[in-house]
Amino acid sequence: MSDTLKVLSQYLIPQHGISLLMGRIAESENVKIKNAFIKWFIKKYGIDMSIAEREKPEDYKTFNDFFTRSLKADVRPIDSDEKSIVHPADGAISQLGTIENGYIFQAKGHTYSAKTLLGGDAELAKPFQDGEFATVYLAPKDYHRLHMPIDGELTKMIHVPGKLFSVNPLTARKVPNLFARNERVVAMFETELGPMAMVLVGATIVGSVETVWHGTVTPPTRKEVRSWDYEKGEVTLRKGEEMGRFKLGSTIILLFPKSTLEWAKGMKAYAPTVMGQPIAYKK
Repeated sequence: MSDTLKVLSQYLIPQHGISLLMGRIAESENVKIKNAFIKWFIKKYGIDMSIAEREKPEDYKTFNDFFTRSLKADVRPIDSDEKSIVHPADGAISQLGTIENGYIFQAKGHTYSAKTLLGGDAELAKPFQDGEFATVYLAPKDYHRLHMPIDGELTKMIHVPGKLFSVNPLTARKVPNLFARNERVVAMFETELGPMAMVLVGATIVGSVETVWHGTVTPPTRKEVRSWDYEKGEVTLRKGEEMGRFKLGSTIILLFPKSTLEWAKGMKAYAPTVMGQPIAYKK
């Protein structure tokens, strides 16, 4: 199938219906089904189970339990440099750089607005005008828990309904406004750098998106934008602490204010990311 047909097919399929169906299968506790599925997945994607806290497929209750598996305590140390900002997830940099005039670079020929990404709130997007962004893509083989890149106090969460296109590099090159049209959860934190946005972007067959303070945010999928405000001190997370997880993977986008950081050496499109290691340093 050509790249064009692969992308076209995503416009035609019932994206949410397929995702809900896969979510139900991934939650099945049938021992034969879930064990076979997990073993196939490990072999298909070459997953290193030696770093997982539970190494055997039989030790997981469901496929989603396996997919959001925890790692052994010593395999993802959190960088201790007080100036470091760390990768929020295992994966690869899709793109990173400057938010130019309110627009974020997606792929050659494609940009999208920070305002739209954050649910259409101009005031929420204002601190990121000419700021910095990083888009991290999580492949099926990756560890799918998401962690704080820096100490932060939660101020707001927004669930933005939308499509469920795949978020792989091919789709990013072909689908305009991909990350600003897919369903997503926006978490806003106040940090020593000022506001920081962590945007958890849904995708085809993503069973659900969760946060540690709320639990499952999506599904259910609704048509209206929903938001929650948090009082000072209600939810505070430290650098490296878990903040959420994807059940069947996707993408996380970080937004920072202007002139607050410098990207770490080697950080560019397609560079691998290792949760807990530096992605940038505070200025």
